[in-house]
Amino acid sequence: MDPRSRYPEAPLDGGDQQPPGSTEAMPDRPDHGEESYKGSGRLSGRKAVITGGDSGIGRAVAIAFAREGADVLISYLPDEEQDATDTAQLIEKAGQKAVRVPGDIRDEAHCRAVIDRALSELGGVDILVNNAAYQMSQPGGITEITDEQFDRVMKTNLYAMFWLCRAAVPHMAPGSTIINTASIQAYQSSAHLLDYATTKGGIVAFTKALAEDLAEQGIRVNAVAPGPIWTPLIPATMTEKKVESFGSDTPLGRPGQPAELAGAYVYFASHESSYTTGEVLGVTGGKPVS
Repeated sequence: MDPRSRYPEAPLDGGDQQPPGSTEAMPDRPDHGEESYKGSGRLSGRKAVITGGDSGIGRAVAIAFAREGADVLISYLPDEEQDATDTAQLIEKAGQKAVRVPGDIRDEAHCRAVIDRALSELGGVDILVNNAAYQMSQPGGITEITDEQFDRVMKTNLYAMFWLCRAAVPHMAPGSTIINTASIQAYQSSAHLLDYATTKGGIVAFTKALAEDLAEQGIRVNAVAPGPIWTPLIPATMTEKKVESFGSDTPLGRPGQPAELAGAYVYFASHESSYTTGEVLGVTGGKPVS
């Protein structure tokens, strides 16, 4: 199949949305692998926590993990309850346990509660996917970024990742994995996403340092760096002009779909990547991550 034409090119219609955005409100809905992802038992018996697991990349990863045999806890904002319900139903349809934990991961206590729920309802944590993120495009650059926005981006994207890892690591056995969601923005940073790009660069550094820290415990840490992926976050946080051209500047000429990232997360979560830690895998439509 020609990768250039596998999915539609821009412009895509995401609807008139406010953060955090909703899948249901998108006229052109993303493909999360609902009909296409086929599992083969690569994560059988594993217990996974996915932040931002209600929609977008998080939903695609939740579907893939469940179809590979893992029980899944999804963390999400209370405003995303409908998307979370839909994702949980897809996990359960795959024959796996789904745990929903609404709340704001900018709160350290809530991050600890997410891990506590995994321990009590799943029986442990083998896989932690730090995927939830916040961005808000500011075409005017740094002078338009308020302290409130900067704080929200930093706490959602960096603080929460740190808090979740710190809470989970004491309960993770050798063979466990942590997978962080970085971004092409860590390597090709955009002025209108200055604060978001800053956090994504930090996630790459955090991934590499934590991988070295946890190697002696047999816990691997890697990251996936998506390019322009069509999710509710895009129409909810970008200008109409940016949405209209979203993904058209990639070598493949189109935005990616969440389903196209699922395999990367499964690879890092499975024993197939047992000799891989501290790495960043770009899924960017051809944009370089170096």
